[in-house]
Formats: sequence, C-alpha cells, structure tokens
Amino acid sequence: QLQLVESGGGLVQPGGSLRLSCAVSGDTLDKYAIGWFRQAPGKEREGISCISSLGGSINYGDSVKGRFTVSRDNANNTAYLQMNNLEPEDTGVYYCATGACVRLDGTWLAAADHFASWGQGTQVTVSS
Repeated sequence: QLQLVESGGGLVQPGGSLRLSCAVSGDTLDKYAIGWFRQAPGKEREGISCISSLGGSINYGDSVKGRFTVSRDNANNTAYLQMNNLEPEDTGVYYCATGACVRLDGTWLAAADHFASWGQGTQVTVSS
C-alpha cells in the first residue's frame, strides 16, 4: 500500500519561497505520475502541477505557471514542488498524489479522480 507524506509547508511572507517534499513508500515511485493539489478554505481542491513517471512531461495550472517548479527524484522516492514569489492566494493545504497526468487536446485536466493515493497534506500560509 502506497503511503505519501508531504513536508515543507509553513508561514511565509508574500514574495517568499517554500519547497515542498512528497516522500513515497510502499512501491517504487517511477511507476507513477505525481500530482500536486491544493485546497484553500471554502474552495474546491485545485490541481496545480503534474509530473509524469520519468519526469518527461510536466504540467502546471494557470495560477502557478512561471512561479512553481515540480521535480522528482525517483532514486529517493521523493517529489518536490518549488514555490517562488508566493502570493496570499497561494494559501491552503497542499497535497501530493500518485496517478496519471491525463491530458486532453494538450491541456492537463487536473482532475483529482485521476489520482488514487494521497498524502495527508501540508499547510502553506502566505501572509505578512
């Protein structure tokens, strides 16, 4: 059974940076794409990035393009989300999940249904 554990969240000022990690155990990471999602209070879960199993395909949601960078280290069963130039609107609980980066007409669908195993989430708060 896969287990995913996110870490690296915290409180940061606007314009700051954080690096989230997603440690996966129970199977080899290179079998799975990794998705990153976030959920702000009172809002639906939003897909923000997806990286394919070997890292050859990377997708971002429009709200984070140019600011966030996803990566993975299959040898260490860990994925990362580097978040730069953070904004108050980035506040929320961030989750990683294993599944598939399903695309339609060149666009990542960012659907949570395409991901089967999820971590417990890590809180990111962007505030001055």
